[in-house]
Amino acid sequence: MTFKTILTVVTDAEEAAGQVDAAVDLARREDAHLDILCIGIDQTQVGFYYAGASAILTQEAFDRAREDAGRLEQAIRERMAAEDIRWAVDSAVSQIGAIGGAVSMLARFSDLVVHRQPYGDSAGPVEEAIVEAALFEGRAPVLILPRKRATIEFGKRIVVAWNQSDEALKAIRRALPLLKAAAFVDIAVIDPPTHGPERSDPGGMLSQMLSRHGVRTEVSVLAKTLPRTSDVLLRHARDTAADLIVMGAYSHSRFREAILGGTTRNMLENAEIPIFTAH
Repeated sequence: MTFKTILTVVTDAEEAAGQVDAAVDLARREDAHLDILCIGIDQTQVGFYYAGASAILTQEAFDRAREDAGRLEQAIRERMAAEDIRWAVDSAVSQIGAIGGAVSMLARFSDLVVHRQPYGDSAGPVEEAIVEAALFEGRAPVLILPRKRATIEFGKRIVVAWNQSDEALKAIRRALPLLKAAAFVDIAVIDPPTHGPERSDPGGMLSQMLSRHGVRTEVSVLAKTLPRTSDVLLRHARDTAADLIVMGAYSHSRFREAILGGTTRNMLENAEIPIFTAH
């Protein structure tokens, strides 16, 4: 399997500049087609308007969002004009609550979605809605790019987070093109259960599977010496000079992770290198 259709969703040309650069570079590396969806956000909140005003204000908000989408599409077309890859740009208008429909329709027929970090101080509900729509409704793997350090160079040294879950295995299978091209792949197993199916050889069966695909792997069994699993994984990525992490997304419910926190949310919020994830 290779990535032949890559999707990235843009709501702000300036904010998404690094995201588009990374998507273009990956499409060139994979000889893939890049789809770019430009969305104008309709900020209408009808329930907050007084009676009689909602129809007028709703139309004004829609017209403004449509104009934003048009300007955004034009800016992206100008940005892509000189590129030597296959690409297409489309635009849409959506309220935040309905953005999942537009994103998931394209994500379903894409091999990979590229987007910037959906959580953190500088992120907003739009990015969160886009990423979750791609993962859950579109059933597509997502490459999450860090905001603090925009980069298009990644995939040479990869850490794979392995906890024997279905989500982790799906992410690993979907990431095979990147894993096969990497110079170093480290399978990180944190506090493996003493009575689990891999108790005598944590990560061994996964390493064997990947080696048959030509992936050069090592296995690191790590103790949970920090309060959160995500902290251990991020520290290990720094210690091994990794430039990409592959991990499953949301083994718990999104609601639980939003309220209580969880490994997926903490990783997507705090990682300083790209994360490839799937659900």
